Amino acid sequence: MARVRLSVAERREELLRAAIEQIEARGVAAVRIADVASALGVSNALVLYHFSTKEKLVAEAFTYAAADDLAHLRGLLDRRTSALRRLRAAVRWYAPTGQAKGWRLWIEGWAVALREPALRQVTRDLDQQWKAAITEVIAEGVAGGEFECADPAGAALRLTALLDGLAVQLTSYPGSVPRSRARQWADEALARELGLGREALTEPER
Repeated sequence: MARVRLSVAERREELLRAAIEQIEARGVAAVRIADVASALGVSNALVLYHFSTKEKLVAEAFTYAAADDLAHLRGLLDRRTSALRRLRAAVRWYAPTGQAKGWRLWIEGWAVALREPALRQVTRDLDQQWKAAITEVIAEGVAGGEFECADPAGAALRLTALLDGLAVQLTSYPGSVPRSRARQWADEALARELGLGREALTEPER
């Protein structure tokens, strides 16, 4: 049966989805252009035509994988409600006990990024986007008098560093930290950074 002819954008998206699946199955280091091509029944040359190297394919696959999560984060942080409520929703969603990223994919990506400049640039840029979004809403809450935080950027860095670290523990060492405890630590860290008691995170929105 003949394959449906796809536009360039559609073909690239198909290849990126296949690359993500292969990375999740095999790992970044082991995955090959041939694995992605075989999964779709296309030639290696077609994959290389669109991405030229495995490194570029992997870097763009990670960017593609993060796009939905970044869009969801912006949706949470752009809601018409208090800064505290938006931050609480974002932190609980981003946490490894929430619904955000495929943490296994990202942990492996971080490891490979130590030796792959293209992937390192991608993961750094994505990390900066997360931190910038959190920083902006913390600053809004401070300006609106909802809470106090002398260093919104530092608070965003500490919060995301904690959540990333918890993700490593929960993903790489299942059972090392109870999920309920991780969720509690995330709430306590957010409250501490905003100069609030933890009970402020459980109060209903007025």
